[in-house]
Amino acid sequence: MSTPTAAAPGPRHGAALAQLVGEALTHAQGDADTEDAAEIRAITDAMVRLLIGAPLHSDGKLTVVSLAAEAGLRRNKLTHKHTGLKDLFYALVKARTLVPDELPDSARARAAKQQQDLARVRAERDDLRGQAQLLARIVHVLEIENSKLKETNEALEQRLAAQSAIPDLTRRRRRP
Repeated sequence: MSTPTAAAPGPRHGAALAQLVGEALTHAQGDADTEDAAEIRAITDAMVRLLIGAPLHSDGKLTVVSLAAEAGLRRNKLTHKHTGLKDLFYALVKARTLVPDELPDSARARAAKQQQDLARVRAERDDLRGQAQLLARIVHVLEIENSKLKETNEALEQRLAAQSAIPDLTRRRRRP
């Protein structure tokens, strides 16, 4: 097996390593327990498919649940019986996404500016929430006042209607 280069290993390198480990484990098992050998083979084949991004039986996420589904096994086979393969899978997944050791100054400055922008936007959001709550209370008070004014108007209209039933003699025209 060749040594990995300094660059980040791609998905194909991880898949090849998973396949190689699976073959070695299957050979080491020999004919002792064919069920275990079949499970190991299924798990390593599933690792290969997930790592290269070609899942057949799962959602393609790089998790133990997806690995178990892809292998056609229950999850506890990986978490209790084949823990070494589970650990290998997580190591291969972690190796795919290398974290940079140190960020350049421009990235730090950009991150600091984004943090300031985020704090500003959150403050604006909180202020707008307060204003929205105040407006909601104002609208509620205005609705109550409007309702009272409508009731008063109806009462006045009823009084006016009652008074208009009585003829107003002062407003009558005199005949010449």
